[in-house]
Amino acid sequence: MTVDPVLVFDGDCAFCTTCKDAAERYLRASLSSGGWEAVPFQFADLPALDSRAGGLGLVSRERAEREILWVTPGGQVYGGAQAAARLLMRSGGAWAYLGGLLALPPVRPLAAAVYRLVARNRHRMPGGTPACALPHRG
Repeated sequence: MTVDPVLVFDGDCAFCTTCKDAAERYLRASLSSGGWEAVPFQFADLPALDSRAGGLGLVSRERAEREILWVTPGGQVYGGAQAAARLLMRSGGAWAYLGGLLALPPVRPLAAAVYRLVARNRHRMPGGTPACALPHRG
């Protein structure tokens, strides 16, 4: 089992993969406080990650299809904008301040709304394809 947090993302989505690649390129270059692992949910051991989080169903395919997940070694799970905030905070330097800002209570709802807007329209974003569209809820 890894000792680093795990970023779970949609590996079938070109936009998501492009964002993950940018994070690896720019955030890892400034990494000062520890590493992290990025895994497409299609290849992640989601049951093991959920078990790390107490087996409460916080890490699931359905959730990972809709938002990125940040799973800490201690089992905390953050989704969407808060997962991005935790990734930024983990990266250290100026990125950590941006992540901390996104995690502040007055900013969190706005960050979540922007994340949901981007997630709903990720197939329309640069690098997005029809495969990036979120699944329809039944």
